[in-house]
Amino acid sequence: MTLSQTLSPTETPRVAVEPIRALAERLRGNVEQVILGKRREIELALIALLCQGHVLIEDVPGTGKTMLARAFAKSIGCTFRRIQFTPDMLPTDVTGTSIFNQQTREFEFRPGPIIAQIVLTDEINRATPKTQSALLEAMEERQVTVDGVTYAMPQPFLVLATQNPIEYEGTFPLPEAQLDRFMMRIHLGYPAPSEEVQMLQAQQRVHPIDQVHQVFGASDLLQAQSAIKEIYVDRLIQEYIVALVDATRRHPDVYLGASPRGSLALLKTAQAKAALRGRDFVSPDDIKELADPTLAHRIILSPAARLKHVDARVIVNEIVNSVPVPGARAR
Repeated sequence: MTLSQTLSPTETPRVAVEPIRALAERLRGNVEQVILGKRREIELALIALLCQGHVLIEDVPGTGKTMLARAFAKSIGCTFRRIQFTPDMLPTDVTGTSIFNQQTREFEFRPGPIIAQIVLTDEINRATPKTQSALLEAMEERQVTVDGVTYAMPQPFLVLATQNPIEYEGTFPLPEAQLDRFMMRIHLGYPAPSEEVQMLQAQQRVHPIDQVHQVFGASDLLQAQSAIKEIYVDRLIQEYIVALVDATRRHPDVYLGASPRGSLALLKTAQAKAALRGRDFVSPDDIKELADPTLAHRIILSPAARLKHVDARVIVNEIVNSVPVPGARAR
């Protein structure tokens, strides 16, 4: 049964969340064959996928960032491209370029690897800011412009980017405009010792990524993305989201708080979170759980806070604990 078959036009527009949950469980189970012990991180990436949002996976080398992106791509029947970012890469290496065809005597557009449904941009912060900026139009407007001609991106379109911490040699900090276009930032971290032993056993002869198979197609994903938008969000929940985002702009340790795009990201991801929990409405707990991955990377700390090594994630948690939920009554 597809999502479109669960509701008829004459019924009330109540969202059928069970097909979404079933689709999500198939994808999560597939990815967990490769990424062990990271159920929360896999769910966050899945939420962003359902919300048509891009994901930044940040951690030290060797923690499974690329494998997570590859497992998602293999699980969905979509076109997939991988871009390995390097310091000498040019913007046209990402978007594509026009080449003169001597036979037809005309310029022909050769699309770059960004024109695909799922794009893995590996080690994105190894490219220069000029090359990183080639992604801005594609990620926000879902199109690229080359030589004055605009080319639409295929649907669905998702960028899964990986980056090493900026203190590692040979990396460039992502511009604020680039960071703001990622719906979520995910940290994988090292596996637990027992999980690492399990990983060694699983990869002794073959890599589990070779066993990952497609679990649904692009049309199923598009239906789920459309259904997620109908999850009910009360006005009080919307006011709560705005209050949290506004608090990031007024925090004494913050130079620049989260943007309105951060409010939208928190709203959309909360809708997907509710659907994965079997609800057709968003609760305050959904907002609290997703505040860190959707807002922390959008915050620019003040110079004094950076000197004190203040973490933006700690600031977001402080705000979540201090901002009251609208409509709630103290006991």
